[in-house]
Amino acid sequence: MREKRDELLQEYAQLFKVLSDLNRLKILSLLTHGELCACVILEELQITQPTLSHHMKILCDSGLAFGRKEGKWIYYSLQNESLQGLKTFCEEITSSNESQGINESSCEEACCK
Repeated sequence: MREKRDELLQEYAQLFKVLSDLNRLKILSLLTHGELCACVILEELQITQPTLSHHMKILCDSGLAFGRKEGKWIYYSLQNESLQGLKTFCEEITSSNESQGINESSCEEACCK
C-alpha cells in the first residue's frame, strides 16, 4: 500500500512541476473556458509558436491537457480527469488531520511514548 501511495505522490510531484510555470498556468486558465485553437492561445499570451508548442507538449504529456488536430490548427482542451485527481489531492492535504484518521493520540500510542 505504501508503494502505491508513493507512486501516486510521485505523479502529483510531476504535475506540480508542470504547474510551476507561469505560462502553463495561464494556458490552463484560458482552457477553463473551453476548447481553444492554438492561434487564440498565442494571441492571448503573446508568445511564439515554438514556445506554445513546448508548453502544450508538457501539458499534454502530463495528462492535464489534450490536443486534437483539425486542418492546420490544433485545438486544446483540459483533461478534467487528471485535474480532478489533483484537486482531490489538494483537498486531502488541506483538510484537518482528524478527517484523515490521524490525530495526536494515535501518534502517542504508536511512537511517542
